[in-house]
Amino acid sequence: MPAPQDDKVPGVGLTARVRLRLSAHDAHYGGGLVDGARLLGLFGDVATELLIRLDGDEGLFAAYDMVEFKAPVFAGDYVEVTGTITRVGNTSRGMSFEAYKVIAAEPTPEQPSRAVVLDPPVLVCRATGTCVTPKDRQKT
Repeated sequence: MPAPQDDKVPGVGLTARVRLRLSAHDAHYGGGLVDGARLLGLFGDVATELLIRLDGDEGLFAAYDMVEFKAPVFAGDYVEVTGTITRVGNTSRGMSFEAYKVIAAEPTPEQPSRAVVLDPPVLVCRATGTCVTPKDRQKT
């Protein structure tokens, strides 16, 4: 993960977060397993919010530098996704992302809607990437 720049740089350290329940619609594999692309899509949503907050424009996601899938997620799980701006260039913005499972679905035949709060939450995915906001689209 790139080292954060000096905290006096506007935007560095700016954080956005979303928490949601993954549904049966998100399941892609047997047993209700959700594919990693769903988590990357959530990272993209958080990146978009960060760019809007910093630049006043949605910008573009240019590349992931690193992605690590650490644990599975299933339909019915709640995940919390956080993104932080780590670097601000003229048009590029470095970001880091983490997704944690905060509630796990644990259905049983007797209790099909059973779920448990995870304390501590489980890191399921992390990534770093670069977004770009063209200079003429940045707020002044």
